[in-house]
Amino acid sequence: MPLIWAAISAHGFGHAAQVVPVLNALGRLVPDLHVLLRTTVPASFFKDRLVIPWEVSAVQQDIGCIQDGPLTIDVEATWREHEQFHVTWADRVLTEVEAMRAASPDVVLADTPYLAVAAGAEATIPTIALVSLTWDLVLSEYLAPPHIDSQSLIQSIRQAYAQADLALRITPAPKIEIFERTINIGPIAEPAPSARDQLTKLLALAPGERTVLVGFGGIPLTPLPFADLEQLTGYRFLFDGPTPPDNTRFVSITSLPFSFKTLLASVDIIMTKPGYGTLVEAVALQTPLVYVRRYNFADEQPLVDYLHRHGRGVQISMEEFTAGRWAAALRRAGETSVPSAAPPPLTGAAQAAAILAQYLLDSRG
Repeated sequence: MPLIWAAISAHGFGHAAQVVPVLNALGRLVPDLHVLLRTTVPASFFKDRLVIPWEVSAVQQDIGCIQDGPLTIDVEATWREHEQFHVTWADRVLTEVEAMRAASPDVVLADTPYLAVAAGAEATIPTIALVSLTWDLVLSEYLAPPHIDSQSLIQSIRQAYAQADLALRITPAPKIEIFERTINIGPIAEPAPSARDQLTKLLALAPGERTVLVGFGGIPLTPLPFADLEQLTGYRFLFDGPTPPDNTRFVSITSLPFSFKTLLASVDIIMTKPGYGTLVEAVALQTPLVYVRRYNFADEQPLVDYLHRHGRGVQISMEEFTAGRWAAALRRAGETSVPSAAPPPLTGAAQAAAILAQYLLDSRG
């Protein structure tokens, strides 16, 4: 039985959203493929998404960033948690190596925990990094507290990544130069079929009323100014979070019989931050996207560039977003036209799967 060890960062759901299409494509190439998901991403994320046999081993793989909601990074806490993570580095690598040897996977796939890369190398298992960012790039954006040796910590992360047999750099991504061997692959996304007609009927939308999906990934959004937004007529907001019982504009997506992916493919406008999974799917669907920038995350600029080159993007400032002044951005989003530069085909999952299939074949003799 071929087995993939898939180590997945749990900083939001973007990394898991990249891995799932790759594993699904790999399952079409490799009979009887199984996957062990080494991650603290909830198992519910993979249900109805991952079509090959899988199980979750819920062990922390990295820190990512410590956040105060999806839009604010607590820089000091992020550095502090990374420092603590590396205090126990040797023990963490040993734990992963022992678990890998017990499971005996054919290939380790890491998106993007450097712990799994180091452990895979130590366990002498072919190890492939699937990357649209690396955590050394992310940390390089942030000023560390004086008591933390940031350069040594970043160098340790880079040394771990450098042990990968191969890196697959996903489009779009920042420049990544720490791997000895890198192959650039296309975008990864797996849009769901639209359920627009069913959604319209279920919500009993008025003629001309537009649906807006407000979703910021796997990190809960702090409360919105619901009272102010109640006055914003002509829109129905589908919110990835709890909503006040007395509002008429917002609907919690947990009350709807559709997955988040189906809603992405069914609404008129998406409102989010520039995160890989949602942004690339919005471009593929040519759905207008209103985004709030953070300006301090490594992959944000390449994603924004990709959106404006191939999709329909409108920026809303942090101040406008938090104050509920959404009307102008939503109006502009509805007026955006399809760009002349068609988005690149979603070839990344198939390309990665073909490479992984060859590694599986080689590892099994």
